[in-house]
Amino acid sequence: MIVRPRYLKILKTYRDVPLVKILAGIRRCGKSTILEMLQDDLIKSGVTSDHIISMRYTSEDFDDGMTDKDMYNGIKDKMINGERYYLLLDEVQEITGWEKAVNSLLENANTDIYVTGSNSKLMSSEISTYLTGRYISIPVFTLSFEEYTEFKKASGHTSKELLNEYIRMGGFPIVALSNFDESAAYQVVEGIYSSVITSDITKRHNITNFDLFNRIVKYIVENVGKTFSANAIVKFLKSEGRSLSVESVYNYLEWLEKAFVIYRCQRYDLQGKSVLKTQEKFYLADASLKYCTMGFNPKSVAAMLENIVYFELHRKGYEVYIGKNETKEIDFVAVRRDERIYVQVCRNLPEESDREVANLLEIKDHYPKYVVTLDELATGNINGVKIVHLADFLLTEDY
Repeated sequence: MIVRPRYLKILKTYRDVPLVKILAGIRRCGKSTILEMLQDDLIKSGVTSDHIISMRYTSEDFDDGMTDKDMYNGIKDKMINGERYYLLLDEVQEITGWEKAVNSLLENANTDIYVTGSNSKLMSSEISTYLTGRYISIPVFTLSFEEYTEFKKASGHTSKELLNEYIRMGGFPIVALSNFDESAAYQVVEGIYSSVITSDITKRHNITNFDLFNRIVKYIVENVGKTFSANAIVKFLKSEGRSLSVESVYNYLEWLEKAFVIYRCQRYDLQGKSVLKTQEKFYLADASLKYCTMGFNPKSVAAMLENIVYFELHRKGYEVYIGKNETKEIDFVAVRRDERIYVQVCRNLPEESDREVANLLEIKDHYPKYVVTLDELATGNINGVKIVHLADFLLTEDY
C-alpha cells in the first residue's frame, strides 16, 4: 500500500472533530485504501485495533436487504459503552438510510466517524436532513501526477517520461501500481467504467434504453473540454434518427455527475463577475475513461491536457470556472478564498500566434497568469505571463 499524504493530512486535521468525514469519488479511485491508510495511522498514534471498527457495505459483503437499523445495531454490538471508537465505513451508499444510522452513532456513542462512497448523494442535500452542519465532504480523485510519480519512482524514468505515460494511461491506482501495457490498462479501466455505468447509474435509475444512454455518454466523452448544452445533444441525436427530451438529457448528465464520471465546469463572466448558466464544459474523472472507450488518439491530447489541469486545480482546493472576458475565453479561472489564478492550456505555443498569452494580458488585474504547455522550448515569462511546462505546473505545490 502506498500512502497518499494529501488525504492523510486532511483526515488528520479533522481527527476527533465531531463531524462525519465523508470521502466520495468514482469507483476504484482509492477511497478504500485511504481508509486502510488511516487505520494504520490511528494504530501508530496509539489507538488499539479493537477500538477501530472497519466495515465494508458492498453487495458481496452484505445482503441487499440490510436496513439502517441493521447497520446501526451491527456496529453498536461491537462497542463497549463509554469507550472511544473510530468507525471506518466503506461504500455506505449501498445501505438505504445510512445517514440515520451514522447520525445515531454520532449522537449516542463516543465515536469518530469516516465514511466513503461512490455516489454523490453522499455529498448532497439528501444527507443534510440528518447531518446538517455535522459533516465535512472530502472529494477523492484518481492519482495526481505527483502521486503517480511517487507510485512509479522505482521505474527510474524522468518526470517528463512519466508525464507522457500519465497522459496516456491515466491515474487509476490499479493501473499505476501494475506494469500493464496500454491495451491491458484500457481493458482494466473499461471494466471500472462498465461497473459504474451499470451498477451506479443504469440499475439505480432504471434506465431501459441502454443503447441511447450509452450514445449520450459517448457524445460527452467525444466532446470533453468543449462547450455544449443539453439542446446540442438533443439535436445531435435527432441527426442520428433518435429522439430524447431535453429533460431526459439533463437527468442523464446529473446521474453521470452523481457517479463522479463527469464534472461540470461553469463559465464565469470576468466583466459582470457572475457565474453563467449556459455553455458549460464537462471533464472526465480520469483521462483513461476517454481512451478506454475510444482508443488513444494523439488529436485528443490537447483536450485531455485541459482535463488534467482542471483536476489538479481542484485537488489544490480551487473552485474552477471557464473564464469569459468579453468575446475572449480563458480556459480556467481558479478561485480559492481571496486568491485567484488564470490558466490557458495548450499542447504547443504556435509560433505565428500569441492568442494564448494575449487573452491573459487583456485581463487587467494583478493575479497570477499561466500558459501551461508541453512545449519545453517555449517556457519563460512574457509581460508577466508565466509559460510553464505541464510537468512543472502539476508538481508545483503553490502557484
